[in-house]
Amino acid sequence: MTVSQIYTAAPAGNLSPEQREVFDTLAEWGISYERVEHDWANTMEDCKAVSAALGVDVCKNLVLCNRQKTQFYLLCMPGDKPFHTKDLSRQLGCARLSFAPPEAMEELLRVHPGSASVLSLLFDRDRRVQLVMDRETQEAAFFSCHPCESTGTLKLHTRDVLEVFLPRTGHQPVTVELPWE
Repeated sequence: MTVSQIYTAAPAGNLSPEQREVFDTLAEWGISYERVEHDWANTMEDCKAVSAALGVDVCKNLVLCNRQKTQFYLLCMPGDKPFHTKDLSRQLGCARLSFAPPEAMEELLRVHPGSASVLSLLFDRDRRVQLVMDRETQEAAFFSCHPCESTGTLKLHTRDVLEVFLPRTGHQPVTVELPWE
């Protein structure tokens, strides 16, 4: 995995419309960050070098839905913590959670699998996706995620995510405590 140096400003090159909107929004809302560019990171194993470069673990982001595909969730949790649907289903009070299909991710969050993050909630203007955060992620000093493409990663202050970004997008996280096995 090739990882760039750390930058504190948006990339100057060609960005997708979603990435451009994320970086423009962060600037407009006064949210500072550090960022790196890297090879496509599709798994948490791929993100280990990115985590080392930024000095913070990249958050695991999973887009989930109920069986009927009428309720959608974005789960943010520590990258190395195991995920079992039964643990989350019990805390949310819903049965049969599964991974959301790629077309739902594109429609609701304008991202492809592997690129979803809390920043993609910027595009959920109808608030159809419920943000769910593991307590450890929510209480960490820093939050690290992709800016809607898995070829870059940002390190943000968690308080900026919780106190600036989410209120302005209209999303309120549900806090869960997922076990470490």
